[in-house]
Amino acid sequence: MLNRYSIIFWDFDGVIKESNQVKTEAFVKLFQESSDGVLRKIRNHHIQNEGMSRFDKIPIYLKWSGIKVSEKNIEIFSKTFGDIVVQSVIDSPWVEGVQRYLELNSKKQKFVLVSATPKQELEYILKKLNIKVFFEKIYGAPDKKDIAINNFLKTVNVCLDDCIMIGDAMSDLNAANSNNIDFLLRKHKFNKTISKNFTGTYIEDFLLL
Repeated sequence: MLNRYSIIFWDFDGVIKESNQVKTEAFVKLFQESSDGVLRKIRNHHIQNEGMSRFDKIPIYLKWSGIKVSEKNIEIFSKTFGDIVVQSVIDSPWVEGVQRYLELNSKKQKFVLVSATPKQELEYILKKLNIKVFFEKIYGAPDKKDIAINNFLKTVNVCLDDCIMIGDAMSDLNAANSNNIDFLLRKHKFNKTISKNFTGTYIEDFLLL
């Protein structure tokens, strides 16, 4: 079904790597001194807003934890979060079939990565995984997904019907909708909220694509 698209926008966590849980646990570890109630609140918020950048989440979690929300604290906690998750993301399992799809089709289609992970961190992970070469362009935080897609579309002469976003979160769906391109949901056990209400096309892996 993906063969008809000339441009595919990819999310990363939960679409290329099974790394959603890694980041959930990293936020819990980051605020481990907080009460059990606050930690549950942090866990639930992160799961329900997986496509949201850590730079937007951390000020919220600082406030909930009774820690001063300052530029310095946001910077410190963001860096610590990155230190916790990078190797864990690299070591996490691949979504089944995705490596093969990237390898076989990167010369037939344009692949663009659109993630809430900081761009520098994202590029490091892609290099370690030996898949950076498959992507025409890489967008990460602080770029918002909808703006990143729009910016890329301005650089190419393509019909919007030939573009699709593959994601696993509401932010991915919203980014696709705001740019009037198709959306393919990757369902997994950690995105039950969007999966339950989504009526469009979805996959669980890339084995048959």
